[in-house]
Amino acid sequence: LLTQQEKMYGYEITQRVKAITGNKIEISEGALYPALHKLEATGTLKTEKVTIGNRARIYYKLTRRGKNMASTKLKEMHDFIDSLTQLMSYKIA
Repeated sequence: LLTQQEKMYGYEITQRVKAITGNKIEISEGALYPALHKLEATGTLKTEKVTIGNRARIYYKLTRRGKNMASTKLKEMHDFIDSLTQLMSYKIA
């Protein structure tokens, strides 16, 4: 999602995943935030703190490294799906 969006905050990510998948995939905030913090620690994401009214909101944005990693992982996923598709359509002679 962050490859298509400039920046997003955590709750927004969870809601976007639900909407895109028709509620088939729900990411709890308890699962999301540790993953976001780990990605930030590895330099994959950077954060921006914005105060709206009297509430602080942390936005997450991919770094250049994160964009490269996302591109690589997406290609790996497509290759894996292609391999599974070939395997599932294999007919024994």
